[in-house]
Amino acid sequence: MASIPVGARGSFTLVVTAEHLANRFKDATLPPVLATPVMIMAMENAALNAIKPYLGAQESAVGTRVDVLHLAATPIGRKVVAGAQVTKVEGRRIEFNIEATDGVAPIGAGTHERMVIDMVRFVERLNQDK
Repeated sequence: MASIPVGARGSFTLVVTAEHLANRFKDATLPPVLATPVMIMAMENAALNAIKPYLGAQESAVGTRVDVLHLAATPIGRKVVAGAQVTKVEGRRIEFNIEATDGVAPIGAGTHERMVIDMVRFVERLNQDK
């Protein structure tokens, strides 16, 4: 792993479709708006994109913590842009500020943590648990 600089940024974009809606994703009685877990997924992808250039060929980073406020509802058809900025690096543990907007208003904000992993060792460990 190359040194990951504090301040590194990443983003992730998605257009809200029917498969992203709370009423399809979780419960049919919910309104047809972006589901919170989908917004969080976009934020996590933005965080991973912020550090990908610094990871080795057999490295990735898994999410270990997320603390997010879902601030506004987003209807189908809107473009969600999630962003992440590295705020702290301690060895393999990386902390981020994360946010999301839908082109009209901020829809989410919070913090996130990821842990850099060696993919080969990670998969070996998973296979041992079977």
